[in-house]
Amino acid sequence: MEMPAMPAPRRNEDIALDMMKFVAVTTGYGKTVSSVGFQGTPASSKPEEYAAHLLELFAKCLNAVERK
Repeated sequence: MEMPAMPAPRRNEDIALDMMKFVAVTTGYGKTVSSVGFQGTPASSKPEEYAAHLLELFAKCLNAVERK
């Protein structure tokens, strides 16, 4: 009987990307924020700013994964 192949270990970058996606989705990162009586405003006014914030978030997640 053959043993099933062991999956390759995940790279830190892949783990950090999944963590970044989780944080962005669960916190509503980059979505408009609205309150009763107030118009929502985007967290970032330009796509370039939004991309820069995502890259910063990814760097923080990668740093956290590498410290484990």
